[in-house]
Amino acid sequence: MNKHKETILKIGMLAVLILLAVNSYRMSSISAQVIAQPGASAQASVQRTAVAASPTSAIIPQGVPAIYGKELGVSYDDVSPDNPQQADRTISALGNLDNTIELSGADKERYISILYKKENGISCEYCCGARAVIFESGQPACGCAHSYAMRGLAKYLISRHGAEYTDEELLSEIGKWKVLFFPGIHQTKAAVLQEKGIALNYINLASNKYRGIEQGKSSGGAMVGGC
Repeated sequence: MNKHKETILKIGMLAVLILLAVNSYRMSSISAQVIAQPGASAQASVQRTAVAASPTSAIIPQGVPAIYGKELGVSYDDVSPDNPQQADRTISALGNLDNTIELSGADKERYISILYKKENGISCEYCCGARAVIFESGQPACGCAHSYAMRGLAKYLISRHGAEYTDEELLSEIGKWKVLFFPGIHQTKAAVLQEKGIALNYINLASNKYRGIEQGKSSGGAMVGGC
């Protein structure tokens, strides 16, 4: 009987020792994770640094655009320096919308407001020096393929899906394509915006709001699609 109790006692003590060892290991693992993962503010700083070092992955749109992508048969992935032929076809398809869609009345006023006035408008910028892709009258101000594509997309979205986008969302959507057209320079601009604590979004990146802020910084990569 005493031997039986002694055996039970030994088993109990062994179980306690095992439990203590397991808890000790868990605590050491948690401590290591806390050291490896900084607090919220520090972690945000680390994330900003990582994006600034290689912002292209964060700013290059991917996939099929919501609402209009399937309608037009276009994907952000179609505009890439890795496939210049497909990029030219996509840019041409968007540009053709500029030739086939005529806006009037409130739609034309909105078109002018978005492309020429809002945040000082949006321009081709890196392959021509035009103030914006249109004049204040709404007439084309630049004849490059990129400008045709941005004007065409703006006309299409305003005329077909105007109620589904705010003016800011339209400018942002057009800005996504401009980033695709000039990925290298926008990578540089993204880093500069982050260095200055400016929010990284497509309006700040692609509109004329911060036009030229990256001047003096070296940038890699050429434009996608020809002027």
